[in-house]
Formats: sequence, C-alpha cells, structure tokens
Amino acid sequence: MNPYVAFLYISTVLIWGSTWLAITYQLGNVDPIVSVIYRMLLSSVLLFIFCRIRSIPLRVNSRNHYFLMAQGVSLFGLNYWIIYMAESYLASGIIAVIFSLIVFFNIINSRIFLKRPITPNIAMGGLVGLSGICLLFYPELATVGKGNAAMTGFGLALTAVFIASLGNMAATRNGLTGLSVWSINAWGTLYGAIALTIIALFTETEFTYDYSLSYTASLVYLSIFGTILAFGAYLKLMVLIGPEKAGYGALLIPFVAIILSTIFESYQWTSMAITGFILAGLGNYLVMSRKS
Repeated sequence: MNPYVAFLYISTVLIWGSTWLAITYQLGNVDPIVSVIYRMLLSSVLLFIFCRIRSIPLRVNSRNHYFLMAQGVSLFGLNYWIIYMAESYLASGIIAVIFSLIVFFNIINSRIFLKRPITPNIAMGGLVGLSGICLLFYPELATVGKGNAAMTGFGLALTAVFIASLGNMAATRNGLTGLSVWSINAWGTLYGAIALTIIALFTETEFTYDYSLSYTASLVYLSIFGTILAFGAYLKLMVLIGPEKAGYGALLIPFVAIILSTIFESYQWTSMAITGFILAGLGNYLVMSRKS
C-alpha cells in the first residue's frame, strides 16, 4: 500500500474510532440535533478561515453546489443527527458495529452510482471482516434483545449508515471535480448545519448549551479532529482508492473503540474477541490487497 494512503487510512480509523466515546459526552443536557449543529458550525467556520488563510479557492459553480449540498445534508447533517440519537438507545460499541455495515452499502452504491466493479477480494474481505467484528462484539450484541428501545436504536443506526453511504457517493463525485478537500468540507459542513438548523426550528427544538468541561472539550475534539481532519483524510481516500475500499475502515474503527473501552471501561477480552480481531485484520488485508 502506498505510504500516503496508509497514513490517511490509519489516521481516519484512529480518529473516528475515538469519536464514538467522545459522542457519549455530548448526550444528556443538549438535544442531539443541537449538538450536531454546534459541531458542524464550528467545523465550517474553522474550515472557511483556513481556506482564506491558505488562499484555497472557495468559489464553486451552481452545479457543484448541488452536490456539495447533497454531501453536506446527508454526510454532515442527517447522518450524525441520527447517530447521536441512536447512541441514546444503544451503547456506542453496538452502534459502531452496526455502522461497519457501510462497507457493503458503499460497495453496492459504488456499483450503482459510480459504475465501479465489485471484485471478489472486496466482497470476500468485507464478509470476513464483518464476521470478525460480530465475534468481537458478540457479548454486547447478545444483550440487545428485542425491546422497543433496542429495535429503535438499531433502526436509527441502520438508517444513518444508508444515508452516510449516499453521502459518500456525493463526496467521491465532489472530490473528483478537482476541488480542494478543505473547500468541499467547508461548504459541506455549512450545508449540514443549515439543514439541521431548519429542522430544529421547524420542530421548535430548544437551543441550549452545556458549559461543563467534558461537553465543551468533546465538542472541540469532534469538530476539529472528528470532522475537519478525519473527513479531510477520508475524502482524499475515497478519491485515491474509491469509496468501497475507503469505507472498509468502518470495519476497523470498532477496534479503536474496544481498545478505549479496555482502558477506560475495563473491557474483558475473550478468546472469541481475539478471534474476531484476527478475522477483521484478515478482511482488511483482502480488501486493500493489490488484486482488488
């Protein structure tokens, strides 16, 4: 694998793997949609300032703005709002497992919208990797049960995955136009924030703020690292290796989540979890191998 691609890939996995824990500090006193609006507005402001300082062109023609809007509303707006709500019903580790299904949505949508072929390595790697993730988180998955809260959380998470995958298609298209990654994400986060603000106003959601250190620190971390840096790396990855391969990082992100759980929440490793870890690594190798 190209060292630059490897750096982008590893950075994306490590940052996004830690955001699942950070999101839990955003829940409670502030409505999820409001927290996502704060996150995307802060990210957008910082990105526009960065583009101005670095003289990165921000002017985009009207046709490209439609696709930037599609990316922003789906990937930066609805996707995160629904994920935040899903974490109110299920543990973040379970949501991370469900979100790893994006690799399959990306493969199918890449075939439909971008005419990219589905190779045996990519399909087999996705199946092996997802099997490993299921083994890794089996104890948590087994406790989900059939309660209304669990099913609501699962439905929300699955909806977020589908929307995020559609956003990935728009993001790949936007990246192939030659526009700067920073410019694309500046507009995308702005459109995402605007869309959610309209929804919040229409539903008469109360705009509040939690002045605790944990809330503010997690908001800053999610905005700068989880949105600006990680999405910048991810969009570049989708352009370089395609959304079906870039999306496979979603299968590795739960690894980071479980390592953090081991450190901060005393997660207990089992032989099944170790087997799952190995299988997911093997799946990653299959998808990223040269033959695919």
